[in-house]
Amino acid sequence: MWAELLAAFGLMLVLEGILPFLNPGALRQTLLRMAQLEDRVLRFAGLASMGLGLLVLYFCR
Repeated sequence: MWAELLAAFGLMLVLEGILPFLNPGALRQTLLRMAQLEDRVLRFAGLASMGLGLLVLYFCR
């Protein structure tokens, strides 16, 4: 189980690092726009992301 968690964490880091490596300017602009969003919008985006992730995990298992 720990090996799978570590592999998933490593994959997450690789995927998270693609945009800053390929296009740091676009990432910076996106983060500046995100900083201006209301808390409720960010919370909803986080909730939607978690829900989508859970659905993917459910259908993959």
